[in-house]
Amino acid sequence: MKASNRHDLGLLILRIALGVLILLHGIAKLRGGLGGIEGMLTSHGLPAFMSYGVLIGEVLAPVLVLMGCFSRIGSAVIAINMVFAVGLAHMGQLGQLNEQGGWALELQGMFLATAVALALLGPGRYAINQR
Repeated sequence: MKASNRHDLGLLILRIALGVLILLHGIAKLRGGLGGIEGMLTSHGLPAFMSYGVLIGEVLAPVLVLMGCFSRIGSAVIAINMVFAVGLAHMGQLGQLNEQGGWALELQGMFLATAVALALLGPGRYAINQR
């Protein structure tokens, strides 16, 4: 397999992993409602209507990433969503380790890093807009 094909396949795998895993969080919020998110926002002095941003970051953006259509924008939105998630829900865990000795925020960190990498690299050749 040529290096360019491996590169594009790697980008596709990253897009699928990030898109599906974030979308599952979005589906859970569609089913369960945004009450918890609204509560977190208002407790930090932010307006409750910002909770709809979660739907953009966890439903619309991952769909864009999966399709490879405006996936750089979708990845950037996911990265911003993850910064808000850490700031609102996980700030107290920044310096903590989990029971296995790993970082308590390793999942959030991996989502953020993958989203930033895809925003920088683009979707690869196996995408709708292929840029």
